Amino acid sequence: MSTENRTGKDKVTIANCSGFFGDRLAAAAEMVRGGPIDVLTGDYLAELTMALLFRLKMKNPEAGYTPTFLKQMEEIMGECLDRKIRVVANAGGLNPRGLAAGLRKIAEALGLHPKIACIEGDDLMPRLGELQEAGEPFVHLDKGVALKDAGMLPITANAYLGGWGIAEALARGADIVVSGRVADASLVMGPAAWWFGWKRDDWDRLAGAAAAGHIVECGAQATGGNYSFIDEVPSFLKVGYPIAEIYEDGSSVITKHPGTGGLVSIDTVKAQLLYEVREPSYLTPDVAARFDTIEISQEAPDRVRISGVLGSPPPETTKVCINCLGGYRNSMTIVLTGLDIEKKAKIFEEALFDNLGGKGTYAVEEVQLVPSNKENPETNDEAFAYLRISVMDRDQKKVDRFSSKIVELGLANIPGFTATAPPAKGTPAIVHWPALVSGSRITQKITLEGEDFTVDFMPHEALAAPPAATKMHVPPAPSGKTIRIPFGRIFATRSGDKGGNANLGVWGKTPEAYAFLREFLTVEKLKSLLKDMRPYEIDRYEFPNLYAVNFYIKGVLGEGVAASLRSDPQAKTLGEYLRAKIVDVPESIVP
Repeated sequence: MSTENRTGKDKVTIANCSGFFGDRLAAAAEMVRGGPIDVLTGDYLAELTMALLFRLKMKNPEAGYTPTFLKQMEEIMGECLDRKIRVVANAGGLNPRGLAAGLRKIAEALGLHPKIACIEGDDLMPRLGELQEAGEPFVHLDKGVALKDAGMLPITANAYLGGWGIAEALARGADIVVSGRVADASLVMGPAAWWFGWKRDDWDRLAGAAAAGHIVECGAQATGGNYSFIDEVPSFLKVGYPIAEIYEDGSSVITKHPGTGGLVSIDTVKAQLLYEVREPSYLTPDVAARFDTIEISQEAPDRVRISGVLGSPPPETTKVCINCLGGYRNSMTIVLTGLDIEKKAKIFEEALFDNLGGKGTYAVEEVQLVPSNKENPETNDEAFAYLRISVMDRDQKKVDRFSSKIVELGLANIPGFTATAPPAKGTPAIVHWPALVSGSRITQKITLEGEDFTVDFMPHEALAAPPAATKMHVPPAPSGKTIRIPFGRIFATRSGDKGGNANLGVWGKTPEAYAFLREFLTVEKLKSLLKDMRPYEIDRYEFPNLYAVNFYIKGVLGEGVAASLRSDPQAKTLGEYLRAKIVDVPESIVP
């Protein structure tokens, strides 16, 4: 790959049009037509998506990729070629070669001739046995158990690839690059490295691109979507998708096309920086980026500058997302109305499990009472509370009959019996198994214009002095008169899933607010505020440069989103739950 800036331009403009499989279909065309860009990226994959794509592939072996990407490219392929906009997406899922073939069919029908690159090498399913025999135990990152010892049945296994395969494909002239499980941030890092001719040990530049990639990877979450302070967002209509203008030193400006809804501010960007992270060192297959060194500033309306990011060599391993068939799950929610809610819940629960054969009939049984009913209700709905009962087991027949056993009690149990939905059969519970594999075992295979070439993992020695957090002056925690107020009137949050775990990022807008937050919101305090988090082990990390703390809650989502029995299996609501809590805070930090 060339080691020189390919154009002489001082920046590369990289737009994102997708944060997940199912994101706004029109976003690709909006990004291409809304203003000048150099690269269009799309992130379509999540741990849940791989499980969904597996089901599609079981029905049709030629499927396994995200079909919406084909629809988007059919609309914009010609415009991208005319304007020399490169397209990079991980929409290949479990079948990137099939997606590339689909793109060629579209191009032929349109009379176009793009150079389409397909990146493989992430799919480890055919190699699992061989790799285990070679000393790769695929130990669960949270449970410490080797895959073989757990007796699990893997159905997908995909390593997270870095961005150098993308960079190489672009350097060889690819107009469109599609891949399987490339790490989210690598979709931006690869094009930036190609554009500027970065070397594989340009750690700080790569770290800057990794930060920008993480910010834009989830689409409109960086431009006002899911942002706590909703009153700050001028409009939620047609929210613009994010753009990263990346410079040769790795710094960037995050923005969006003019005339679109949403907002790009220091805080909307912080919200995404704190999404689905753990400690301040953000690991990718190509670099470890220190998020506690990020300098963030508002350059202009809807333009936020990211600079100062320090990086170091990545680990010698890369993450593997393994999905295993963990049996079947079923849930049903019963409406409890009016008086004696807790008594009714107990009566129904006892009768149901007696009808099912007793407690312990299923491998996992969970009962949750949500007492949302109001005293002296003014409407029928205000009298409702909800009893959610969920089960999981390897016996599909047993799980299938669970909801019918609930319906059998319809005329023989509590007064006012009704449910929120009719009975249904169980659905597969896909267990997420996060593990590591040696980078030396992974080779990216790129196919372009009938030619194959490879990019190998390149190990690097650890830096003698790894980057340290930026030193920040934090004032003493404010004291004085306090006021009782919802926590979220002062602090913003962003939460999400990390396999069976969840992260909860919390930040304030001022040094004084952060000084209070750092002292006030300990793990113990979080557990006292969110009592349903008490059973879980929680790690806490500080990001002084972002005025933030981040909590990593282990095991709260069970076996991952596709097997979780929680009402919110992706922990999206956890932050807003915390913001609703009433707390005593110093009056001096209240806006």
